[in-house]
Amino acid sequence: MSDQKRRYTMRQRAEREAETRRRITASAVELHERLGPAQTTISAIADRAGVRRATVYRHFPDEESLFAACSAHWRSANPPPDPATWSSIGDVNERTRTAISSLYAFYDSTHAMYTSLLRDEPLVPAVAERLRDFYGYLRSIQDGLAAGRGLRGRRARHTRSAIGHALAFTTWLSLTRDEGLSNEEAAELMARFVAGT
Repeated sequence: MSDQKRRYTMRQRAEREAETRRRITASAVELHERLGPAQTTISAIADRAGVRRATVYRHFPDEESLFAACSAHWRSANPPPDPATWSSIGDVNERTRTAISSLYAFYDSTHAMYTSLLRDEPLVPAVAERLRDFYGYLRSIQDGLAAGRGLRGRRARHTRSAIGHALAFTTWLSLTRDEGLSNEEAAELMARFVAGT
């Protein structure tokens, strides 16, 4: 076999392997969203991807490597709002309203996955590990929205707590799913709640 043909064959094999890995990852993401990570088995992922269990294990030898690939795949398709889009808004109440509104729109488009992840967080260590990044993201937004208000002591703590409550997925879920508010109504209510503290 010539070197050129050998390189072509190796490239084809690498492309097939990459495609198999993408199929496995996408299948796992779909099942995590629909069933939750705690109920998603390697057999179910293999069936959905059209491969054998051994193939899944060959690409992802442990839970951590599978979750890392799933998280990267899902995040690239569902990027969270960029705080830079509201950080330059001078009025703190308008900045808070814009941030909450952006986050609630994100929650609306990703609620199935976050519902599954938060439900399974205590059951699956890899989920808890991945959610740490998300909680850090929310804390950074909370820090940014709390800054520049000129508050001290108890009032500063209360305002920071109100912001944290407003940013929480569970707050959005309660207001929109349980109470029937639109994203805009929920964001306006929480922005007023924060301003009132």
